[in-house]
Amino acid sequence: MTPAVEFRGLSKAFKGVIANADLHLQVKKGTIHAIVGENGAGKSTAMKILYGTYQPDRGEIYLDGKLWGGRLKPWASPSDAIQCGIGMVHQHFMLGGPMTALENILLGAELGIESSPSTKSRWSRWTRFLPSFLRPIDYQAARTKLDQIAIQYGMKVDLDAKIEDISVGVQQRIEILKLLYRDAGILILDEPTAVLTQQETDELFVNLKKLCQQGKTILIITHKLKEVMNLASRVTIFRRGRVVAERDIDQTSVEELATLMVGRQVNLQGTVPPRPRLGELALEVKDLSLGGRCPLRNLNFHVQGGEILGIAGVEGNGQTELIQALIHPQDHALGSGQCAIRFFGQDVSHFTTDQIRSLCVGIIPEDRHREGLLLQKSVQDNFLLGLQRRPPFYNKGLISTKKLNSEVRRVMDEYDIRPRSAAVPVSKLSGGNQQKLIIAREFEFPPRFLIAAQPTRGVDVGAIESIHTRLLDARQKGCGILLISSELDEILALSDRILVMYEGNIVAEFQRGQVTEQVLGLRMGGASADV
Repeated sequence: MTPAVEFRGLSKAFKGVIANADLHLQVKKGTIHAIVGENGAGKSTAMKILYGTYQPDRGEIYLDGKLWGGRLKPWASPSDAIQCGIGMVHQHFMLGGPMTALENILLGAELGIESSPSTKSRWSRWTRFLPSFLRPIDYQAARTKLDQIAIQYGMKVDLDAKIEDISVGVQQRIEILKLLYRDAGILILDEPTAVLTQQETDELFVNLKKLCQQGKTILIITHKLKEVMNLASRVTIFRRGRVVAERDIDQTSVEELATLMVGRQVNLQGTVPPRPRLGELALEVKDLSLGGRCPLRNLNFHVQGGEILGIAGVEGNGQTELIQALIHPQDHALGSGQCAIRFFGQDVSHFTTDQIRSLCVGIIPEDRHREGLLLQKSVQDNFLLGLQRRPPFYNKGLISTKKLNSEVRRVMDEYDIRPRSAAVPVSKLSGGNQQKLIIAREFEFPPRFLIAAQPTRGVDVGAIESIHTRLLDARQKGCGILLISSELDEILALSDRILVMYEGNIVAEFQRGQVTEQVLGLRMGGASADV
């Protein structure tokens, strides 16, 4: 059978840094093909070449056995890819915050997508003879088509909601709807489940399998190897810009894939050392109530030094509101009534984020792009964020560039941040390498307390192992850690105590070893204590 997609000798470099080197890859039509590898291994770059975002330096791409675009000028932009039936859902959303869901879905496809006869509105028959630049957007037909897609694939959204007002899970759904709306035959999904709940992930997988049955071809980039085993039929492994192996799913294992990705044995289970003697009361939250998308209702909990308190819950049940209250208390007028937030016994209800960080509180933010990085600034500038007034970088009102350069080089080697260029804009790093930069910055000066929100989102198995080790080392040294994660494996492996949040409430508490993944999942979904 002729492959739906074939790479022949595909290569790409950015300012001398090799991203892809002599890639050869075949993807069968009507299958789900997984692309795995370490952060910075070249997976997303290869898929962006297929989507037309980048042009290759060398090599050819064949679609259904035909050379795409000719040998001298392959393609100019994603518009060419879309016209060839290729769609891509990026790891980081390509959405306009002030615009509605409908406007985002139609953006770039206002005149290029023909409605089927069943979705054409009455007035569209009178405007079809107008030149395309004068033809009004047929919102009614678009709504009808999107309603049909939403029903078919279980992805209903409020089309009139503004992107900036909806959760990241719904934003991901809108990205997928954009792709389905364009009737793509080849679907590229870059970490599509990174921000989805388990229920949403399960529904997505059912829908992707339906799409394959209808003849569509899906390439999925993911770090979640269990998902690869459950969803894909074949997997290609990248390492340092090259294809190092390909496997049929029924002939491999999670352990083999992890080893092929990293080039060494990886401990996927993790070893949690005994908890040391608990230290001082690091965080106390008393009667915390807060409005928002999911209002918080009288939250009461504490974290002591030397323990990890895990917050489990389906995303959208108050975790984001809790994080915002802890790191931006001044913005939420928390000083009224009986509500209190205390770090190390000090009430911080009126504190700014800078004042909280001055208490040696580290923050790994939930949304690294919005609250963790300045994307157009360099790796070096982003590493300095929050450290610019601390020695050894700060001395007598000046930044020591020499010491900063030396420290950034050391950190990039220690945390394996790729590419090894402190001058490259952070926007050019993969999502996993961006996350490793944040982790490195927060551990540069060991925190007394750490808020770790989704600390391993979008990172590979090798980096997950490293991040978990650092969290456990900090715990052993007396640091209190509040861990908010949508990964049940992570919560169960690292947490000394687990709180379950549901609809803005704390509905359950468990000690390490007292709860199974199944029971925890049920409580996260609102099931009673009798499960």
